[in-house]
Amino acid sequence: MRRFLLASLLLVLLNQAAHAQSLYMPRDITRAFNKQTRAADGRPGPKYWQNTARYDITVEAAPPARDIRGREQITYFNNSPDTLKQVVIRLIQNIHQPGASREGDAPDDYLTAGVQVDSFAVAGQPRPFGGKQGPATWQNVPLPRPLLPHDSVRLSVAWHFPLSLKSGREGMIDKTTFFLAYFYPRIAVYDDYNGWDRLNFLDSKEFYNDFNNYTLRVKVPANYLVWATGTLQNPRQVLQPAFAKQLAKSMASDAVLHVATAADLARKNITAQGPTNTWVWTARDISDVTVGLSDHYVWDAASVVVDPATKRRASVQAAFADSTADFHAAVKNGQNALGWFSRNLPGVPYPFPKMTVFQGFADMEYPMMVNDSPERDLKFAQLVADHEIAHTWFPFYMGINESRYAFMDEGWATTFELLIGRAENGAATADEFYKKFRVNRWIHDPSTAEDLPIITPSSELRAGYGNNSYGKASLSYLALQDLLGDELFKKSLHEYMARWHGKHPIPWDYFNSMSSAAGQDLSWFFNNWFFTNNYIDLALDQVTTTAQGPALTVRNVGGFAVPVTLQVTYADGTSATVHQSPAVWRANPRQATIALPGGPKAIRAVALVHGIYMDADESNDRLTVK
Repeated sequence: MRRFLLASLLLVLLNQAAHAQSLYMPRDITRAFNKQTRAADGRPGPKYWQNTARYDITVEAAPPARDIRGREQITYFNNSPDTLKQVVIRLIQNIHQPGASREGDAPDDYLTAGVQVDSFAVAGQPRPFGGKQGPATWQNVPLPRPLLPHDSVRLSVAWHFPLSLKSGREGMIDKTTFFLAYFYPRIAVYDDYNGWDRLNFLDSKEFYNDFNNYTLRVKVPANYLVWATGTLQNPRQVLQPAFAKQLAKSMASDAVLHVATAADLARKNITAQGPTNTWVWTARDISDVTVGLSDHYVWDAASVVVDPATKRRASVQAAFADSTADFHAAVKNGQNALGWFSRNLPGVPYPFPKMTVFQGFADMEYPMMVNDSPERDLKFAQLVADHEIAHTWFPFYMGINESRYAFMDEGWATTFELLIGRAENGAATADEFYKKFRVNRWIHDPSTAEDLPIITPSSELRAGYGNNSYGKASLSYLALQDLLGDELFKKSLHEYMARWHGKHPIPWDYFNSMSSAAGQDLSWFFNNWFFTNNYIDLALDQVTTTAQGPALTVRNVGGFAVPVTLQVTYADGTSATVHQSPAVWRANPRQATIALPGGPKAIRAVALVHGIYMDADESNDRLTVK
């Protein structure tokens, strides 16, 4: 009996220890794990599934008229085990309607009538398009017959909307330059943990899309150039031979080539000269498509090797007003970014055939395109491009739910922005920018909203959204790199990305995958950074003498498991640096004792060196030893 009781007690203690290391999971996420669509080791579960679609889209624009007209056929594949009696259609352009829910002001030139669905059919049969169309950015659409598991349905939609005069991520750049984003009705994501994604787009948070195949046709008047997501299928039909040849040449050129100059545009001899041209693009296994068009934007292009093992190149293109100084470096900056990110961190070859940098005003990423605003500071212009291009890997390499978990993409883009910035401008300059723009405002703002846990769904945040999604999340990734070391961190990151490439990871997949790939339970670290109201504030307590030599007690007032770097100054004027990874907080997250190099030298002072881990209260960061 005594042996049985001891064994039972041991089992209870082991269970308690395991429970102490586990991470909180909401009930809907727990159900997904119980259904085996997601696995405890961070991999997709044996019963993982996701839906997909095939889009054939034709869109027409004729600037300066703002009327955008489109039609599409969508073949939607239900790979889920569920029978779907309806689909949810996203009409994101409705964000411009008066009365739409949004965060932020809506000036008059932002507002439009939104999307009007002109016709809708299921399997070729005309159908009513749900209920009354209002300002919501999604709509339930009943199906005439249920869509069974592993079956498909074909939808046909025709629509139109007026382009906004002033928007954030899309709209009219000038009278004859348009940028079309989320311009087509799309089927919302239906996933294994939330079902239909019915979050309203509020023009502040971002997106969540399935991986689809696209054929995109863009019909514009002659003398308009078009840039879009995907591979241009008919350059010889829409471009005059000399320009089609120059574009083709750029695909293998390290040097920047001028596909179309301001002088060429003035001569109006770049495109085919019928009344209109229809540019055709295709893209596979991608989460979205966007379009830029203009009759006066110049066109630069080159390419860069993104996969040294295979010598595969990616095209880098730029479309901009010739008078915009910083955009003349856009292709070079893009080449540098694609090459660096592919070779260093994340260290996964750029997955797409092309990247286009389009001059707009959004500083916003889309698959194979970024819409960036002009900047007077050339270094800042490069940083903006770096950040937006970094989004290729997060969220587009994996289908991250940016609407709910923005830290899963913005935090990584912010991290990569810092790391490539160190290579471009030196560590001191890059770190100073990072502290100023990514850390400073949060660490000096003690308001409750700014210290909400990072895991708080982005859709529920307003005041704390930016800091949770960008700076705090980025600091957690950099602290994890410090904890694991560069090599193991990169190996674990690659494993996570490989497991979830082309799929829909959620935070718990990241947490579990990094732990299993690293070969250690990192739950304590993730719990500390993502599930608490912690912040950064260290305090030096006292220096004591132990049998092993001098030691310093450091209190973790704010609670975050950050690296600790100390500068030790000796009586003879010399100094030494001591660094401890975040592992120093594993046993006791609130206090640590750190051995100091001393020997025969007397220690006169110890000071914290924070670097990018800025401290909320610096009054207790230096200790004089008497």
